[in-house]
Amino acid sequence: MPESTRKREVGRGERVLPGVWRLRLPLPWPGVPHCNAWALAAGDGIVLVDTGMHEPGSLGHLERALAQVNLKLEHVRLLVCTHAHSDHYGQAATIVERAGCELWMHPDHEHMTKAAQDPEAAFDRRIEVARQSGVPEEPLRRYAEARRAQGYGIAGLVEPDRDLVPGVEVHTDLGTWTVHETPGHAPSHVCLYQAERRLLISGDHLLGRVSLYYDYGYTPDPAGEFLRSLDVVEVLGARLCLPGHGRTFTDVQAHIEANRTTVHERLGKVHAVIGEGPLTAFEAVPRVYGEAITPMNANWWLSETLCYLRHLEVTGRAERIAGSPERWIALPKP
Repeated sequence: MPESTRKREVGRGERVLPGVWRLRLPLPWPGVPHCNAWALAAGDGIVLVDTGMHEPGSLGHLERALAQVNLKLEHVRLLVCTHAHSDHYGQAATIVERAGCELWMHPDHEHMTKAAQDPEAAFDRRIEVARQSGVPEEPLRRYAEARRAQGYGIAGLVEPDRDLVPGVEVHTDLGTWTVHETPGHAPSHVCLYQAERRLLISGDHLLGRVSLYYDYGYTPDPAGEFLRSLDVVEVLGARLCLPGHGRTFTDVQAHIEANRTTVHERLGKVHAVIGEGPLTAFEAVPRVYGEAITPMNANWWLSETLCYLRHLEVTGRAERIAGSPERWIALPKP
């Protein structure tokens, strides 16, 4: 449905467990209509996990969702962000100012905060990556014209008061939540785990359906990091997942296995496709996914494919051929 006619959601709040509330917050992205923030009872207030994206009216949606479960922004005693993407960190500055609370987040957050400090430079870098990946100039120009004026979805930059790393504990009425580094989707990504109740706040690491996205260009091997992060979560033995998008789910192990299987299938497909090469990443995308590239999927699929190519390169199964644009060729499995 075109963006101009698609009905936008509104903020909604619901109790999931005693002392756990899901705050469903609207997003402006086709195909990703909402994200979740989580309110956790903590004494006379709450710990808020994630924030929703900043855009006109977004704070009102958060306040509406809180009000539906008899909470207010002023009840936030601590703000925790699972990672520094705009839909999870975007309203942090406003919440910290309004509630007077601390922000805890992983220290490897420059993939978002540095970009927000200099949006033009970050956008120019994205365009150059696309050009080097073989995106033709005309669609690249149209993309640049459409996206350059758009904001980053962040109310303002606010540095974390505490680094959210293993060993740090988040205390709530449900008990203590431990921190587990799960990079891949983003360098800053962490999951929170409550061991006695076997609850996992998964951010975007695990969702109700397999939906893979990696930040490209900030770490050596995002796809490999994601696979290792699946191992990190697997050993926890969670029985209920509170994800960053969509509904809660209980078959956590099945979701881990589905993500692992999909990643390996796509790596195999990318390897097979560039075996017919050399190809640019842009040329590989429709052959990998079996669909034409459109303005809706181009950025997402190109970033994902680049991360698979990088993983194949790191593991000795692909070679990058320098040039403008650069191309890729498969190598035999070592």
